[in-house]
Amino acid sequence: MLELDRVRAGYGAINVLWDVSMRAQAGELTAIIGPNGAGKTTLLRTIMGLLQVNGGEVRLDGNRLNGTPTWHMADHGVALITEDRLTFRDMSVEENLIMGAYHPSHRAHVKARLEKSYLMFPRLRERRAQLAGLLSGGEAQMLAMARALMSEPRLLIVDEPSLGLAPVIVNEVFETLERLKAGGRTIILVEQNTERAIGIADHVYLMQSGKVVLSQRAREVSLDRVNQLYFAR
Repeated sequence: MLELDRVRAGYGAINVLWDVSMRAQAGELTAIIGPNGAGKTTLLRTIMGLLQVNGGEVRLDGNRLNGTPTWHMADHGVALITEDRLTFRDMSVEENLIMGAYHPSHRAHVKARLEKSYLMFPRLRERRAQLAGLLSGGEAQMLAMARALMSEPRLLIVDEPSLGLAPVIVNEVFETLERLKAGGRTIILVEQNTERAIGIADHVYLMQSGKVVLSQRAREVSLDRVNQLYFAR
């Protein structure tokens, strides 16, 4: 579904990604792991068009995405949930959700998708009229996930969803990702919780210093080997 072929990208004169190649298969959860500074978030920003591709290609269903503006990624069925969630703090929970279906092709389905969001995250129903800025970290993560799903994306990209959350909320987040995967959603997950990420993934990529140093089916991954590469031993 999504392919990266020898992609290079970075910030101005500073290159971060070095000939990164990877593939996310349709209907699978692809986990991207690695230490801080490995280039994981830079990779997601490059896929989403927030950073320019300086070499190589990003393709979706065989079609070149290089140069596609970020605001057109929804047209291709791609949604990103950022590490910092980026909720509209001065808008209500329900208004935030409606913003997830801003594209004209999704507006006719807003009511049905709101109900689907509330069934998936009952706490959001309870707080539908509350300002998003007053939510807890866990609730804000639920809102960010539900808002992204309002557009029914074919490809959902999730950056560090467990960051800063209590263990019980982390469990809820991973359970939600498992349900989405079971429903056939294609997911790319960047996550620092290596063991949890591998546990729900179909394929795992480990990045180190802007390069892919391991590409393996999740069931074949050795945590000992991952730890050796993770800490560059």
